[in-house]
Amino acid sequence: MARTGSGRRTTSRSASRRGRGVRGPILPASLPGHRSRADKFDRAVLEAFARIDHRWHDKLERLDIAVDEVPKIRAKDPESVNWPPEVVAEGPVPLSRLVPAGIDKRGETTRARIVLFRRPLERRAKHPEDLEDLLFDVLVEQVATYLGVDPDVVDPLPDED
Repeated sequence: MARTGSGRRTTSRSASRRGRGVRGPILPASLPGHRSRADKFDRAVLEAFARIDHRWHDKLERLDIAVDEVPKIRAKDPESVNWPPEVVAEGPVPLSRLVPAGIDKRGETTRARIVLFRRPLERRAKHPEDLEDLLFDVLVEQVATYLGVDPDVVDPLPDED
């Protein structure tokens, strides 16, 4: 047991009595409510990408998926912004970016990666189902840009009768 500055022993009962509350997690890690919003978003990204990867796995082996909280790129003039094809945006707000393979500042080779921006994507989705659809649509656009094909090739629409 630890001793306080006054020489008294601190017990779990005395810590609780002083209003410090419960010490430790409220929900066990095995329950879904334990996951943070970021964890839930990461899981949704993986599920959306799995639908694409299932069909294009051979061509996507050298592509990484990453998530950033917010975009670190900004439009110089938000009124008349023109994003390059590797950025998927809604107006002046980028939702994701394709970073091509290359060489970093240290001279090491890097793999191509799609970076999804969590906060802007979450703000545009009203419901979890909307977020899943939005993530899938953004990933389809980014994978199409990576492969150099039309988005309809990556995710063909079912034939309508």
